[in-house]
Amino acid sequence: MTAPVAPPPRIDGERGLARVIGRWGLAAGIVNVTVGGGIFRLPSGVAAEVGAGAPLAYLACTIAMGLIVLCFADAGSRVSMTGGPYAYVETAFGPFVGFVSGVLLWVGITLAVSAVSSFFADSLVALVPALGVTGRAMAITVVLVVLAAANVRGVRGVTRFNAAATVAKLLPLVLLIVAGLVTMRWSNLVWTAPPSAAAVSRASVLLVFAFLGVESALVPSGEVDDPARTVPRAIFGAMTVVALLYVAIQLVAQGLLGAALPGDATPLASAASVALGPAGRTLILVGSTVSMFAYVSGMTLAVPRMLFAFGRDGFLPGALASVHPRWRTPHVAIVVQTTIVLALALFARFEQLAVAANVTVLLVYAACCLAAAELRRRDVRSGGIPFRVPAGAAVPWLALLVIAGILWGLRAEEWRAAALVVAAAVVVYLATARTRRARPVSAA
Repeated sequence: MTAPVAPPPRIDGERGLARVIGRWGLAAGIVNVTVGGGIFRLPSGVAAEVGAGAPLAYLACTIAMGLIVLCFADAGSRVSMTGGPYAYVETAFGPFVGFVSGVLLWVGITLAVSAVSSFFADSLVALVPALGVTGRAMAITVVLVVLAAANVRGVRGVTRFNAAATVAKLLPLVLLIVAGLVTMRWSNLVWTAPPSAAAVSRASVLLVFAFLGVESALVPSGEVDDPARTVPRAIFGAMTVVALLYVAIQLVAQGLLGAALPGDATPLASAASVALGPAGRTLILVGSTVSMFAYVSGMTLAVPRMLFAFGRDGFLPGALASVHPRWRTPHVAIVVQTTIVLALALFARFEQLAVAANVTVLLVYAACCLAAAELRRRDVRSGGIPFRVPAGAAVPWLALLVIAGILWGLRAEEWRAAALVVAAAVVVYLATARTRRARPVSAA
């Protein structure tokens, strides 16, 4: 058995971060960023593919995401540095592969946050039509600036807010589930014919994107207390809640709307209207707005830490790795990240942003699965005794097969966009090689 391998030396800025995120705070963050605005639209798309056979698609998707999440849990318990999957891949394969993966992840998450920020403003205008186009732009700006300011002032308070926001956005969904179970028609759940394997596969692909987000909640790993225990427990607890919630919502929506569910643009609002009347519809619309606000809040905590990691490692200007002397947060990275998200949210469409985010994040998932296998082989450990994954040697390769099946259906333009991101990352890596070699390093 080989001796445990220590992580590579790091820049001193990593030491300045406070390890204050516990298991419940991290789990709430994972639920927060995973259950975003998509759940309020998801049931209609799944019903269109498999009808009442939706539970089969959820089962297939949960197994697929479970394999990927096992890789995250294994790698996250071995590498406790800020950067999440970027740090995992870098530790396993070196700075070049790590940086390219980090850029892909940062681009994907940034696009996703911008898309949800834009959709949040659209939902707000739908609730308050008097806001108009000007009010929409002001809403995006005010929300992002306020969240950035809150994150600059300290991670502890923001983590508590995210936990509270997670509870607040889940309450309308739980109310819908409870009311729906009482009022829905159970006959709507009866299968007229078993769904085909192809239909279940297509629906599962759709559902995988509903689970995206767990990786972003792991980015602030340098601020997690006892990561070897906290990270895997938080992941499994959060993903269990999300999976059960999704299945329950799908069953209730199907039971309330029946044949009217496929194609409904606001399926949960329509289902709430059946179960609870007009007030229920309004409640769900408000809940979707709160859900997206909480998602943006969680991402405002997580994503700037990626820019912090890039600056810390010399790929981007060192100012991005600055830690505020009083609040001990990466304040410069937070401001820069918020500015980028604001520009994208104001001037790009939701659909364009959402589609562009898909391929980059899936490629990072593949790299992280490979990293988990390599970290396990080398027995890397920097956060305590690593989490032991059942059948850990086989899990990364099974997860890669799942990801390959998903990537097989991507369009040519999505591959071209990913290739451009990779090319840009390679240019930055080569351009900064000399200055990075000259940077002083010290043990973390």
